[in-house]
Amino acid sequence: MNKLLQAFGMTLVGAALLAGCGGGGSGGDTPALEETAVPVSAAATPAAYTEYAAARVNVASDSGEPLSLDALASVPTSETDEPATL
Repeated sequence: MNKLLQAFGMTLVGAALLAGCGGGGSGGDTPALEETAVPVSAAATPAAYTEYAAARVNVASDSGEPLSLDALASVPTSETDEPATL
């Protein structure tokens, strides 16, 4: 009985030690900054704006803040370029 109690106690101590180590992470990783405004470079040409919009399709979050359009006077357009496919 004494050996059984001793083995049980050692098992509890081992389990407590392992549980105390529990995956806290390094804490050194900083999350990527969320983009809050459309960059001015995206408004340089229609092609740049289309490329920026196409890249945002896979990154956009339904729960995030909307992008600010304050840096853009208007969306760039062209009378000679063919329509781009997104």
